[in-house]
Amino acid sequence: MKKYYDLNVPPRILLGPGPSTVHPRVLRAMGHPLVGHLDPQYVNLMNEVQELLRYVFQTENQLTIPVSGTGSASMEAALCNFIEPGDSVLVGVNGYFGERLCDMAERYGADLQRIDRPWGDVFTVEDFQKALNKKPAKIVALVHAETSTGALQPMDGIAEIVHKQGGVLVMDCVTSLGGIPVEIDKWGVDIAYSGTQKCLSCPPGLGPLTISPQAVDVLASRKTKVANWYLDLTMIQKYWGSTRTYHHTAPISMNYALREALRLVYEEGLVERFARHQANAELLWEGLEAMGLELQVPSAHRLPTLTTVKIPEGVDGQEVRKQLLDIYNIEIAGGLGAFKGKVWRIGLMGYSSQQENILMLLSCLENLLKQH
Repeated sequence: MKKYYDLNVPPRILLGPGPSTVHPRVLRAMGHPLVGHLDPQYVNLMNEVQELLRYVFQTENQLTIPVSGTGSASMEAALCNFIEPGDSVLVGVNGYFGERLCDMAERYGADLQRIDRPWGDVFTVEDFQKALNKKPAKIVALVHAETSTGALQPMDGIAEIVHKQGGVLVMDCVTSLGGIPVEIDKWGVDIAYSGTQKCLSCPPGLGPLTISPQAVDVLASRKTKVANWYLDLTMIQKYWGSTRTYHHTAPISMNYALREALRLVYEEGLVERFARHQANAELLWEGLEAMGLELQVPSAHRLPTLTTVKIPEGVDGQEVRKQLLDIYNIEIAGGLGAFKGKVWRIGLMGYSSQQENILMLLSCLENLLKQH
């Protein structure tokens, strides 16, 4: 008979694009006993999770929830609830996850138009204005922090032109929420989604999502049913609203974890947390450049939570990553899409964003590059 032994998972130093290292307090929270998903204790926890999510999103939106699924589930929820067949959708594509937005939108019957920038570049307000002048859109979607490239998209002024022509703005903040400023109300973003496994340093499995009152009105005025039953916010909002109407069995232990992860963010404070991520990113950038490595994205729009480093000519990037993992127990990632085989992606997110991790990585990487 085959034997199945106890798990023996090595304690990796996670410095890739996600997941990040989970805080011990978050792991401990997951071990609390289960209660029912309509238990009064759990309902109280739901209220606190929503309050803390509003704090991190910097919003007053009442419909602010963790979707039961990974960040990709909240991404899909942000689209499937607002797209009906034939709706005009404009997507800004400057990386892998802009392409995914297009893929999802087309699956729900959108009349898709896109504007493109080279990978690692960002859009201007004029880019969107020009596209909307040609053809107005019900939904405009873009990525705030592009995980595939390490580029940070400026948001000022975009919502204004989207709203002026009657549209709603969707923003991907999967790699920014909890690590750099995400100001939903100030920027006028209508729909924003994220994941728990990056800057919040919580295990993957929930997708924070916030919806403005204007977008709730768009949802309420649909002429057809939402094409995705599981992610249908017309039903899910009743579970997370005052009536707590059953929709599905929530992942209770994951919400324990998210509450604790958000509590850590709240205790540290957003300003202090953003300053820590920025300072640690600058330490990494300086160290990499001191080793003669070139960073892919210009500093003007470089993402502090995810850095793309050009792999030096003649170096086997995959082998270096393998040796970092096998010898030093450090995980970084390779490139996606247009950057596959060309860059390493180094994440400094949440609990992983610590000076000792950076100094260890720089030392180990320098040793390996000398050998290569």
